[in-house]
Amino acid sequence: MNLIWYKILFRIKDYFDIFILQFFRRVYYFCCGAQFGKSTRIPLLSINWPHQLSVGNNCTLEDDLFFKYDSICKNGPNILIGNNVFIGNNTEFNISKKISIGNDSLIASNCRFIDHDHGTNDLSVSIRLQKPKTNPIMIEENVWIGTNSTVLKGVSIGKGAIIGAGSVVNKNVPQDEIWGGVPAKFIKKR
Repeated sequence: MNLIWYKILFRIKDYFDIFILQFFRRVYYFCCGAQFGKSTRIPLLSINWPHQLSVGNNCTLEDDLFFKYDSICKNGPNILIGNNVFIGNNTEFNISKKISIGNDSLIASNCRFIDHDHGTNDLSVSIRLQKPKTNPIMIEENVWIGTNSTVLKGVSIGKGAIIGAGSVVNKNVPQDEIWGGVPAKFIKKR
């Protein structure tokens, strides 16, 4: 008898999480300016400027995503995620300029996207106080980025490319190529 009650309680919990919490999260983020497409699952997110986030239709966002917009508050979304995109848990978007992720892309867990770094040219000024260098990140359609990968400023990843797990991408990746390593290097064509 207890087993039946446990099953019933778990179904109620699933219903609550799927429908009730999703509804309230969607309303909350909408009021804060974030844009989410239809049939996109909205987990608990950490976002410092919600109006900078735009997510397309049918996306799967796992838990513990971190969206940090590190620039002066500007209009319009600068974190653009296309349709049918999967983003694994514990992924960080540390953006100062802009990032766009194309449709049908897969981003595994624990990835990092950072479109800026500290200035280091002026030796008379502390690195912490120097103006950052920024350059947008562009990820085209149907890209797969493996777990624990980092994509740095100014990188463009071409359509259909694959990035191996644990890679640090600091150069542009042409379409339909497989890259991996630290720093990421060409491995082979798909």
